This record gives sequence, C-alpha cells and structure tokens, in this order.
Amino acid sequence: MAKKEYTFEEICRDIQNRHFSPVYVLMGEEPYFIDKITDLLLATVLEESEKDFNQLLLYGAETDAVTIINAARRFPMMSEYQLIVVREAQQMRDIEVLATYVKKPLASTILVINYKYKTLDRRKSLASAVENNGILFESKKIPEYKIPSFITGHFQSRSLTIDPKAAQMLSDCLGNDLNRLDKELDKLKIILAEKGLNRVTPELVEQNVGISKEYNNFELLRAISTKDILKANRIIQYFKDNPKSNPIQAILAVLFNYFSNLLICYYTKDRSESGLMQALGIRANFQLKDYTAGLRNYSAMKVFNVIAEIRLADAQSKGVGNVSTDNGEIMKYLLYKILH
Repeated sequence: MAKKEYTFEEICRDIQNRHFSPVYVLMGEEPYFIDKITDLLLATVLEESEKDFNQLLLYGAETDAVTIINAARRFPMMSEYQLIVVREAQQMRDIEVLATYVKKPLASTILVINYKYKTLDRRKSLASAVENNGILFESKKIPEYKIPSFITGHFQSRSLTIDPKAAQMLSDCLGNDLNRLDKELDKLKIILAEKGLNRVTPELVEQNVGISKEYNNFELLRAISTKDILKANRIIQYFKDNPKSNPIQAILAVLFNYFSNLLICYYTKDRSESGLMQALGIRANFQLKDYTAGLRNYSAMKVFNVIAEIRLADAQSKGVGNVSTDNGEIMKYLLYKILH
C-alpha cells in the first residue's frame, strides 16, 4: 500500500487545528515550506509560559542522535506536549539512529527534523519509520510556470484576489524565490488592508513593488505573440536601459518557456481551448491568448528556429563566442530574429 503524501496545506491545517503528529521530518530543496511549517509549530504547540521547560532547539552540526532520543523520551513539565526542533539536520552524521525512537515515539513529544536541500533515502529505516508513525514531507521547488497559480492561491486562502496580469508581473520579476516573493505578498496584503481593498491590481504592483505595468515580461510576450514590433522594441529598449531590474537570464527563461510551450501546442492533437489548456497545464483562459496568437503568427519551423536563437543568446550572454556585445544588444538582436 502506498504511503500517504501530505501536502503543505494539509499539514498547516492540522497544526492550526492542534492535530499534531509525534514526528515531522521536513526535507527537500525548497526551504520556504520547511521554515513555514516549523514556524507554525513553534507558534502553535506551546503557550509562551510553557516554552522555558518544554521547547528545545538543536542544530545538526552540534548534536547527535542519542542526545535527541534522550530528550524526546522525557515527559513535558506542566504541559501537554514538549516540542523539539532539530535545525540543519542534514549535517548530522548518525541521523539514521533516530529510527529506533521514531518506531515508538512518545505521544507527548513533538519532534521536528529540518532536513534542508536534501532528502532522506526512503529505502532506509528512518524514512520508513516516519512514514508509519509521523509525517514525512518533501518540500519541492515550484516550477516558475506555476508561480502565478501559487500567488493566486496565496491570496485566495486569505479571502483576497489578484488580477491575473498582476500575478504574472510578480512571477516574471521575482521568479520562484519564495522567501522574497512572500515578503512582497505580505507587503501587498498590508497595503490592501490599509486601503480597504481586497484585490491586487497591476497598478498596485507597479506602485509598491517597483515593477512597471507597461514594461515587463508579460507585456513582452503579448507583443511578441501578436507580432507588435513597435511595442516589443520599446519594451526591449526599456529592459536595455534598466538591466538590474530586467536581467537577461530571466527574460530568456520566459521566452524559452513560451516558445517551448508553443511547440507543444503544435504537437497537441486536441487544439480546442480545453485541449490546449490541458496540454500546457494552465487554468486561466487569459494565459491561452498568447499561445493562440502565437499559433497564428509563427509556424512550427519558425518556433524551432527561435528556440535555437534563444539558446544561442543564452550562451552569448555567458561569454561563449562573445567578448564584446553587451546583453542589451544581444536581446535586441534576438528580438529581431524572433519577429522577422
């Protein structure tokens, strides 16, 4: 029988409802979700008055399995639970020894293991014991193309909304750096509350995050997909004049993702709206407009050639076969090759 895979939302909801697991192993390459779950446990399990005697923070490089097990087997003092958090547990040399405790954990101890940037070997005894008696959560990076949906869901969970263009602007600018993104979203939530609003607009993002609602990757793709040569060149010139806010690698990633998806559209049997949305893994109709426009304006062979040009521009931006052309000129030449 397959073991249950817990989602971030399920784990947080249970913690908020005080349905705790005796063991949490939070592992994986995305630290954001690991930190969020850990912080929620630290804020929820114990009252402030209980923390002096019942909360213990340890670090993997400074502790060992025996120390953790001995602490976990103690009973709480004047509290229902004791909470033990082991940070940077990936630095422990004997972490597998913890399996002896996890196989029979105390219900009154909540043991939290932060195992960042790596994953436990699921074939070994510790991972198996956690799956049987606790929660084994793998925190995965969110692909950049899913970030707009993540942003939308973030606001929806707080009974707020965000304009699709605003979500795309944030995604294009901040990428999948979730810690940085979280700070900007918190800023926007505060501004919404201060203004008595419940929807994030492109204007709000422009005014408070410093992203232009006219000169961004969202508008660049729209101009390229419709072959609006004048608008596309204005945007690229703006990017050239503001390289720190518009790094070439981020722009190339957006273009590569778009034309790769456009190629998928060409090889999708069902080219109806629902068929294309399913093939591309998108939910919002507005996202499809750029692809339907691209299908009208670019042949499949042209898309192949554009992808090759994007790869060449990427190599040139990293100095391969190029010693003098700056990134702005590389982007202008690439745009010419795309549009002509």
